[in-house]
Amino acid sequence: MSDKMQIAQSFIIDKITDSILNTISGDSFQTEVSRLTSIDLKIITKNNNWNFDWKSEFNNIQKEVYKLTIVNNSKIIQGLLSITIEQDHIYMNLLESSPFNIGKNKLYEGVAGNLVAFACKISFQKGYDGFVAFTAKTNLIKHYEESLGAFHFKNQRMIIETEASKKLVKKYFKS
Repeated sequence: MSDKMQIAQSFIIDKITDSILNTISGDSFQTEVSRLTSIDLKIITKNNNWNFDWKSEFNNIQKEVYKLTIVNNSKIIQGLLSITIEQDHIYMNLLESSPFNIGKNKLYEGVAGNLVAFACKISFQKGYDGFVAFTAKTNLIKHYEESLGAFHFKNQRMIIETEASKKLVKKYFKS
């Protein structure tokens, strides 16, 4: 783990869904996760109500930044995830739902869960048995234990182990 400052995560797992659900219609939409591009960065700004400096994440060569979009609608970003590939696990540096997917008037549910499941999937692909770690805000530790099956390791560190990772990957990724 790098010695850089770790951001305590404050994403909310609103619902574990099969993909993402439109809160108005109840329709389910299949998603895809792909690498964030420099073109995407033009709209991911604090002026557009994003909370974090995604350009800094994107420009850090130790980090990989991914975007969640709806299949066949890749121009509208539903959420973002920054990860670091460690020696034996995936570390989630930062996760943020799009501004229109936060709060009581959000458009889609399941965005954060989808991105966490993607991190778990990468962990399996790298041979890390699904191990994913992140730093949680203290008041959300119990939420992550209950919603993700993560366990509180030490201080604010949370770990998602193999069985919980398998459940998330199976729920979000059918193939």
